[in-house]
Parts: sequence; C-alpha cells; structure tokens
Amino acid sequence: MTNETMFHTVLVANRGEIACRVIRTLRAMGIRSVAVYSDADAGARHVREADAAVRIGPAAAARSYLNIDAIIRACQETGAQAVHPGYGFLSENADFARSLEAAGIAFIGPGVEALDVMGDKIRSKNHVAGYGVPVVPGIAEPGMTDEELMAAAPGVGFPLLIKPSAGGGGKGMHAVERPEDLPSALATARRVAAGAFGDDTLFLERLVRSPRHIEVQVLADTHGNVIHLGERECSLQRRHQKVIEEAPSPLLESLPDGEAVRAKIGEAACNAARSVHYTGAGTVEFLVSDESPDEFFFMEMNTRLQVEHPVTEMVTGIDLVEWQVRTAAGEELTVQQDDVVLAGHSVEARVYAEVPEKNFLPSSGTVLLLDEMPGPARRSSAPVRVEAETARGRVRVDSALLEGLEISSSYDPMISKVIAWGEDRAAALDTLDEALAGYTVLGIDTNVEYLRLLIDDDDVRAGRLDTGLIERKMPEFSFRRAGDMEVAAVAVYVAAAQEQDAQAAGTNPWKRRDGWRLGAQAPLRISLGTPGGGVATVEVYGSVGQGTAAVAVDGGPQRTASLRFPERHHAELTLGHEARVYSLAPVHKGPVPPGPDNTVPTELFLGSGGWACRLEVLTRESRLARVLAAVEREEGAADPEVRSPMPGTVVSVAVHDGDPVTAGQVLLSVEAMKMEHQLVAEVAGTAHITVTTGDLVKADQVVATIHADQPAGPETAGSATQDPTEERKEA
Repeated sequence: MTNETMFHTVLVANRGEIACRVIRTLRAMGIRSVAVYSDADAGARHVREADAAVRIGPAAAARSYLNIDAIIRACQETGAQAVHPGYGFLSENADFARSLEAAGIAFIGPGVEALDVMGDKIRSKNHVAGYGVPVVPGIAEPGMTDEELMAAAPGVGFPLLIKPSAGGGGKGMHAVERPEDLPSALATARRVAAGAFGDDTLFLERLVRSPRHIEVQVLADTHGNVIHLGERECSLQRRHQKVIEEAPSPLLESLPDGEAVRAKIGEAACNAARSVHYTGAGTVEFLVSDESPDEFFFMEMNTRLQVEHPVTEMVTGIDLVEWQVRTAAGEELTVQQDDVVLAGHSVEARVYAEVPEKNFLPSSGTVLLLDEMPGPARRSSAPVRVEAETARGRVRVDSALLEGLEISSSYDPMISKVIAWGEDRAAALDTLDEALAGYTVLGIDTNVEYLRLLIDDDDVRAGRLDTGLIERKMPEFSFRRAGDMEVAAVAVYVAAAQEQDAQAAGTNPWKRRDGWRLGAQAPLRISLGTPGGGVATVEVYGSVGQGTAAVAVDGGPQRTASLRFPERHHAELTLGHEARVYSLAPVHKGPVPPGPDNTVPTELFLGSGGWACRLEVLTRESRLARVLAAVEREEGAADPEVRSPMPGTVVSVAVHDGDPVTAGQVLLSVEAMKMEHQLVAEVAGTAHITVTTGDLVKADQVVATIHADQPAGPETAGSATQDPTEERKEA
C-alpha cells in the first residue's frame, strides 16, 4: 500500500489515557490527530496533545462522547477521514460504524457484521458454538423476561451468573448463590444494563468456581489473514473489572504442554474472529478451569482495543494501534503467525481514583502533584516520557494526568496504567513494584498502595490466581495510616511557614501572636486533622528556621526534627534517629491567598512509597468541631443521616418518603464513575427522603434521614433498639 492511500487525518473519539495513547501512535505515523472533548475535559491532556480539538458537548457522556451526530460533525469540520474509537463509549457500537460509513468516514475497527454479532453476548455465544468454539453452559435467548429467566435458572444450576447481553467491563454482572436472591439481582442487573448500554437484555451462565480469566489477542486484515499474539491473564479482578493483567499467562507457562494449550486456545480465538470476517485488533475472552487448564470456555469477544493491550505490545514488540490504523486503511498484515514470539513477561496495574479501604469507593478532586515516571527526569515536560529503563526491566506509563487536572465523577475512575516488563515474571513484578513505589499523585485518593500490596501477595507471586482472589485477600491487607512521622512532617512544615510569615511581616519570629514565646516552656501547638476524623496535636519547640526544632506528638517525648528539600516538592524529614522522604503538596483555601505574608497551608497532602494521605491544619473552631463529632460517634453508634459518599446521580429510590425502614435496608442508589453504589439505613425508623431519581448529588450531601422509632416505654427510653452485634453495612 502506498502512502497516498493512508489516512492523513484521524479523529480520536475518546478521552483520557487511551486517547493520549492513540494520538502518540498517530504522531509516530505522521498522521494528523483530532481530539474531541466535553466541557469537563476542556483542559485535558488529550486535548493539548492532539493537532486539533473540537468541543462536542457537556460533561454527560450521553451528550458528548456518546453523541454520534456531534462526532461526525467534528470529522467533517476537521477533514478527518477515519475515526479511532479507543475503548468504551462508541467503540463497539454498530450504529456508530454504520453512521460513519454513510458519511464516507472509515471506522478503525471491525465491520458491522462483527459488531452486530459479537456486541450481543447471547448471539455471539450461540454463533461461535457453531464454529467449534466451546462455551459456558447456560441459557442465552433474546428477550427473556425475569419470570422466564427465573424459570430457567434451576436448569442452569446455582450458583449462576447474570450477565447483560450488550454489556462489558463487568457492569450489570451479578453472581447469585441462592434462588431467593435471584429476583432482586435481576432487577438491579436490568437497571444497570439499561443505564450503561441502553439495552437491559440479560442471560444466565453457570458460575465456574475459581476460574481463570484468559484472553487472546487477535489481528486480522481485509485480505483474509488472521493471527493471534498470544494470551493475557486477567484473573485479578474486583466487581468483574480487571485490576492486574499480564502476558503471558502464568498458568500456561507452568504447564508441561503450555505451548500446545496456547496454540489450541489461540486457534479457537482465530476461529471466532474468522466466523464474523473480523478485521483489525480484537480480543477473545475465555474462562479456564484451574483444575483442567486445557479446558476453556468462550465468554465474549471484545471488538476493540483492550485496556490491557500494552502487556501484549511489551512482549511482542508489535504496536497494536498502528496495525489497527493500517488494516483499516486496507493494508495487508506483514506479520505471520510464526513471526509472533513472546519475549519476557509484562504486567500492568490499573491506577484508579478510589479508596480501597472504603470498598473501592470512587474519589474525585484536583491533581496537585504528579510524579509518574521513574528516574531523575520524571518531572520533565515535553516531550512526554512514557517509557523508562530500570535496573531489572522497563516501565511504561499510559496516562492522561496533568497537574491541575480536575478528576470528574462523570467518567470511569481509571486514571492511568503502569506497565512493567522483565526477563521473567519475577523480574516484571519486581519492576512493577518499584515503579508503583515511585508513582505519586497527590490531591486525589488512588489505589496505588493497594496495588503494591496485591502484587506482593504470596499467592499472586506464585501465580495462584483466580477471579475471586481480591475479595478473599482484601481483609488480610494492612493499609498504612498517618503516624508520628507524617504528622511531625506536616507540623514542622507549618511551623516553618509560620516563622516565614512572621519574618515577612517584620515581627519577632520567636514570639507567638498570642504573646507566648517559643521555648521549652511555651511550645507552638499545631492541631492536625487526620484521615477518618481524628485529631493529632504536635508541640514544636525551638526554631525550625534555625535548625533547633524538636517535636512531641500527642504528648509523647520530645524528638529533634528537621525538614529539608532535596528537590522540588520533595521533603526529607529527620525525626530523632529516623529519616523519611515525602512528596508534599500544600493547599491554601479560604479568603486569604498564599503570599509573602501567608504561607501557612490549610491542608497538606503527602505521599511516600505509593502511599498518600491528607492532613488538615485545624483552627480552634475546626478542631473543636472534630472533637465534638468524635464524642458523638460513640462505639457502635449509628448515624440517622444518610449521606452520599461521592458526587453522582441518583439512579433509583427504593422507598417512599415516610416509609418505615429497618437497619441495613437499601434506600437508594447513586451512580458515580460508571459504578452504582447502594446507600442503606443504619437505624430503624421512618425514612425522610430528600432526593428523587435523576437528581445530581454532591459528596457528603444528606440524601435521607431516618427518624428513629419511638421507644415503647420508659424502660426503652433513649435511642432506637439495635442489635449491638450487627455489622455496619457499607454504603
């Protein structure tokens, strides 16, 4: 194919890290890139990196990234000859492909036939079974009602899995252990499927116990060539969403006949692709029994680029995005099956904006400080570095983060991916751990600490993986808390800022504003708000600026303390005989802006080794409020107010205003970052609901109040009766 037939302009119909990743390859190929963006993404990195950018609507995905007409108009305005859809959004939408074809614009993806067949899990399962591809036992017929599914369930057998026919990413999937749990699970699954995919069709499958999730990457062209690029293991999942992916699969690598099994499952994937005349890059997903690894079952085919595609690229050296573009332009594959060699091992970790300790609750906020790449040049600006060499391997970071970027609750919480390569699996895991230890993003909560705990788990290191491992292991993981070192670091920082303010104001830095002098008898007391609502009090003795400071945390012994800054935004605290380096990001809120006479922060984010926390610098009033709140939170006490733990949209309300409710009863569901979270009553009583379906809510907004049941007599006067042994249910 000549250069004249290659596209000169390609529009990327996506956002975030995948848009940046596609733009990177387009630039390398000499192709002009066009970004699209919603109002929420006006300052996003993919907008900055593209050659041109077009606004397509407000923050809501349905009015921007899912707006087919707006994207086609953007193509016409910019002269784009083709569209790369990335993953998610419209990447597997057959109507989108048809609309592009009608407008004379190429779709960088498979044909409509593949999208139609493989986009429907029921149809795809029945289709590939006719081509000799093994499938999971179940019931998969279009248009089945809840009653019909419940009638068919005993034939499938319990435990079973409810799956949306049009879905992906685990959304709407529910494992059901008992027949009595099926009706409510079906209702929830239909609601999620309808909201996420516009189609609430469901089907049932036998739940395979302790399954391995293994998928095969395929490439195909318009000339009839189909090859596979080996397999990826994606068994480490939570809520049916992948967290850690690797290539090749440690299961297949451990088998004496691993190459034969790889060839067998690879051929099954190629047959699935051939059955729909597939073109471009695609992934065929299989469930593999750990007990019988040569037995595998087709789950679905993802007719797009996968989130985890980098691990395949790292072990094969093949740029999948480049071949997507080339095959869409009609080029023939020059890579033959025998040319594909899996060299070394690669592992990817998905970085999410979430709080693992709170049941992986999504978080939002502003990126204040960002260090993603290992090495001394990690904070260099242009050109953006995406790969680096380490002592044991290579690190690649696919990201769209920028300092100052606002992380919105409107989109998926995945914010970046850290990918490591090593000569073998152990080296790859060590390299990934090292990369995560140096990965710092302050201002938002992330799962980086959790990722390190997970990849260092004994079972993970040994390759003993299954899709239920994360749920089993989560209670065993010990998350780091803000201790003496952290509160001392913030207190010394604040004390130094106060001294600087006093010097700038021309006052005596040794004299407190309230008349007390610094010294052994009159320390500077600094109150800090710790995560979880606690209060830490630090006494600072002497002068930080003159290097004579000592601190005492919460009435403990005095220890010498010093804080130096070896590089920008990095501070080394020495406390007694211990030293630790932190990343620091101060925040100034309120009416007084930071300046020569006001350098004291109102809060400070700090991180170390992949861990991060936020400490608030308390005023007398805010300290008193925290202390009173702690008094009110008695051991085992339940809160009558139900608050939304994150900004989002109310997608269902299960009770009416004035209804009686019991402790633990679901009141309503809030959707944020493409996940649905159920909010429950913590006390029994009468519900007062303050929101309706479709309402937008803020983080910590009161959405319901439970008026406790009145006691029956004097002997029960006080609060509503509650079993003290009952566990508090997570919202």
